[in-house]
Amino acid sequence: MKADIVYVQEKFREFNRRMFDGKLSESPMAVTNAKTYLGVCAFRKHRKWNGKLEYSDFKIRISKRFDLPQEEIDDTIIHEMIHYWIGLYSPADMPGHSPLFRKMMADINQRFDRNIRVSHRLSAEQQEQAFDNRPKKHIVASVVLKDGRTGIKVIPCLERHIRRYRRGMMASGKVSSIEFYQTTDPFFNRFPSSSAFKVYFLDPAVIAEHLRTGDGSVREQNRP
Repeated sequence: MKADIVYVQEKFREFNRRMFDGKLSESPMAVTNAKTYLGVCAFRKHRKWNGKLEYSDFKIRISKRFDLPQEEIDDTIIHEMIHYWIGLYSPADMPGHSPLFRKMMADINQRFDRNIRVSHRLSAEQQEQAFDNRPKKHIVASVVLKDGRTGIKVIPCLERHIRRYRRGMMASGKVSSIEFYQTTDPFFNRFPSSSAFKVYFLDPAVIAEHLRTGDGSVREQNRP
């Protein structure tokens, strides 16, 4: 399932009552399309006159991008509620996963048969959901090294970046050939676009499959 705001708000109230003795005032909740997190407890912080940090304006955000089992969504909500509780009642243990956080997490897991974790490792399928699948124009360098490895690099769609990347890579003495392609295949959205002298190594069959769906080659090729 994917989270929605009604579900998140209902679960917040339920878990607040059952696990936090109703001590959490209902912070602003939000459901986002974030691909970098499942959940986050956002806040503002400022330093008081005595030098101690004070936290306020808490907001729990849950990503709706990922299709997860209900238990994982619930555990994510509870995880962020622990952060919220610590921010309100034990700010000296903020931020991060302090010993207090781990103690509260372990206690809730034991008492309520939960599986809350410090961090969440996404499955390969869930990682795919994180990527933007909208078609976007890319210039992709297909690179073959002299040692036989193959890879790609996404280049900004400007001629000077393409020429800079080609010159820099060929000057390294490690490159057998570079060919540039224009494509809108969403597969390439997962790679950063820059003219940095890098190569992301992939199976040649994978490269060929996705470049085959492209708009054609860009006539900027180089072979020694």
